[in-house]
Amino acid sequence: MTAIRNVVLVHGGFVDGSGWQGVYDHLSADGYQVAVVQNPTLSLAGDVAATRQVLDALDGPAVLVGHSYGGAVITEAGSHPNVAALAYITAFAPDKGESVNTLIADPPPGAPVPPILPPRDGYLFLDREKFAASFAADVPGNVAAFMADSQVPWGVDALGGTVTQPAWQTKPSWYLVAADDRMIPPAAQRAMAQRAGATVSETPGSHAVYVSRPAVVAAVIAQAAQGLNGQS
Repeated sequence: MTAIRNVVLVHGGFVDGSGWQGVYDHLSADGYQVAVVQNPTLSLAGDVAATRQVLDALDGPAVLVGHSYGGAVITEAGSHPNVAALAYITAFAPDKGESVNTLIADPPPGAPVPPILPPRDGYLFLDREKFAASFAADVPGNVAAFMADSQVPWGVDALGGTVTQPAWQTKPSWYLVAADDRMIPPAAQRAMAQRAGATVSETPGSHAVYVSRPAVVAAVIAQAAQGLNGQS
């Protein structure tokens, strides 16, 4: 089987692709060709199109990686022929007909409530004062403050975009649970991972685990690539 050397990284809501730099550095040092998608985060369809554009340009199979809302994007975009495997990093993994809205509609009892402000002109933001505690509790304070002040407006329509054909039904998947996540409850993460039949690992870490623990995240992605390389 062709060795998996391509990785495509897909960010979630409120942030852009620059948060992947630590993961990018680790994977690049190990010889992977890494591409980072810059989602507009205006609609699920638009983000899927942006991801497929990157996948179209690849010279071979890839591990497609999604963080948070990016999990919904890779679930829909992952049917692309260049996608060999999926890696969910504390991410949504919707089933057919589900959206981020449906997945967050019934949180587990006692789960923290993400400090999402009321929509403004069709866009969502997190409360700047609560951003660090909810999204990036284990990220250095100056970095978390920058993330809070550089938020990307998240289009309300993106949360309502429904998945038509979940790629995890036909592609092998891996899932990293962030045990200290206060945006997507760890119990919900484990349930989505189990439903997807994913190979699951777990680490201490906030929702921004891809920023705070890039080596751990990169190792999960490499595990996906190497697991596929070992298949006949």
